[in-house]
Amino acid sequence: MYYLCRVQKYKKIRIICENTATELQVEAGTSLLEVARQVQPPGENPILAAYVNNKVKDLSWVLYEPTTVRFIDITHFEGSRVYERTLFFVLNKAVHDLWPERKFYVRHSVSRGFYSEIGGVERVTEGMIAQIRERIAQIVADDLPIEKERVLYDEAREDYARLGYEDKIALLETRPRLWVTLYTLADTVGYFYGALAPSTGYIGLYDLEPYDGGMHIAVPKRTDPRVLNKKVPQQKMFETFQEYNSWVEIIGVSNIGQLNQRIAAGETSDLIKIAESFHEKKLASIADTVYEALLLRGTRLVLMSGPSSSGKTTTAKRLGVQLRILGLTPVLVSLDDYFVEREKTPRDPLTGDYDYEAFDAIDHATFNDHLAALVAGESVAVPRYDFITGKRMWHEAPLKLNEGSILIVEGIHALNPRLTAALDADLKFRIYLSALTSIAMDNLSRIPTTDNRLIRRMVRDSVTRGSDASATLKRWQSVRRGEEKYIFPFQENADVMFNSSLFYELPVLKNYVVPLLRSVPDNIPEYGEAQRLLKLLDFFETIPPDEIPPTSILREFIGGSSFKY
Repeated sequence: MYYLCRVQKYKKIRIICENTATELQVEAGTSLLEVARQVQPPGENPILAAYVNNKVKDLSWVLYEPTTVRFIDITHFEGSRVYERTLFFVLNKAVHDLWPERKFYVRHSVSRGFYSEIGGVERVTEGMIAQIRERIAQIVADDLPIEKERVLYDEAREDYARLGYEDKIALLETRPRLWVTLYTLADTVGYFYGALAPSTGYIGLYDLEPYDGGMHIAVPKRTDPRVLNKKVPQQKMFETFQEYNSWVEIIGVSNIGQLNQRIAAGETSDLIKIAESFHEKKLASIADTVYEALLLRGTRLVLMSGPSSSGKTTTAKRLGVQLRILGLTPVLVSLDDYFVEREKTPRDPLTGDYDYEAFDAIDHATFNDHLAALVAGESVAVPRYDFITGKRMWHEAPLKLNEGSILIVEGIHALNPRLTAALDADLKFRIYLSALTSIAMDNLSRIPTTDNRLIRRMVRDSVTRGSDASATLKRWQSVRRGEEKYIFPFQENADVMFNSSLFYELPVLKNYVVPLLRSVPDNIPEYGEAQRLLKLLDFFETIPPDEIPPTSILREFIGGSSFKY
């Protein structure tokens, strides 16, 4: 639930909470926390933060002027982020208290939770987790305040040095400011590019268990915060994350500070070459595996799926080049071209907008007819979807498979068994890809993969689909709901996974997306998300696009690709 309030200034500030029919008269200078305590309905989820003039604020924010306030709890997307950040801060405090010489790391998302590690510990044991749980229980019971304060640069650096936070120091030194905003929890400090709860008592539900060498952190389900998210098997995804994370640590660019240092040292050209070569090597390896499948079981169809803006189209084309090296003739088909015409597209039941992520947004009957005909050696006239007009057109030249052909189908539903149910399993080779972000801000502040993809999508939508940033942001939650329903459940069915992220891409995308984000007006709800992303991107130095190869996945989003789309 979230709470919409209008604030007007008289001798006192009048606050009207519309969904609770509550009117308050408060003195100017009253904090959001004080207001939240008055409007919080009994038995409801605790209010965690608020949108003030459509910008997210901690509950410590003080009201002085007429404004719009929208309180949020854990059932809101941003509210769930607030809860997670606060939990990570509490976990960090618990580990620091138990093992002051150790450092706590939140690595990445996995199995509907998060994977974390304790520095210098080869394997986190059940006994260690029991100690952490006990310490967290005490921290939560004590309801310790989490305070936000602005301190001078030198003071922040001194605090970081005292705690051994080299990653935070690197970030501070590469993006220096006179004043730095820090969060303090007793004797620990941290920086977060989003709001936190007011105190540790807000953490009511979580779980920890051993996972690989570290811990899996389970968090409440956003749509039903009385229960934890059910853990799902994601071993292939976990291994893909771990492989890339280990590699960027070897390269020395595992956090923003390190990357900024390399950019400032004039190493951008080398970084681009290394990242692109890594992609090329992985794609060559996948092509070899596809070729082996063709020889061993007669595979003729490569199905490539992944969430929005994971780079499916360019990856399919680059894989096609690698298959040509092996003597095969790849034939590429995009499921996007099988969209039904716009007026026939299903509607999102929550928003009423067109739901392009729905399985029935694809004309799967026609697709299956075409697929069967192609595998049978027939010639097929395939469609092409115009994203500007929402209409279907047709290619002039038909497609046909010859003896050495292999069909590559890319699209969000490609791994859904319903799409190719009529084909024998031996004919299919399945690839899942996503932009699994490897760069972290520091040990606690991970950059969500969804942020990376959202930024990619905003740039691409502006360049190729005629959509502004406001429209992309408005649709993003619907896109994510579609991914949870139609894509993620099938990812572990993949034969191989490919991480399409490039550790240097956010400094490049920053050049394109910052003007788009700044154009989002402040009188719409999407303004808050735009400001959050601007705050994140502000920590990155920029990289010009000049040396990015024309075959790079990044070119799919910024333009200048040598591939035709």
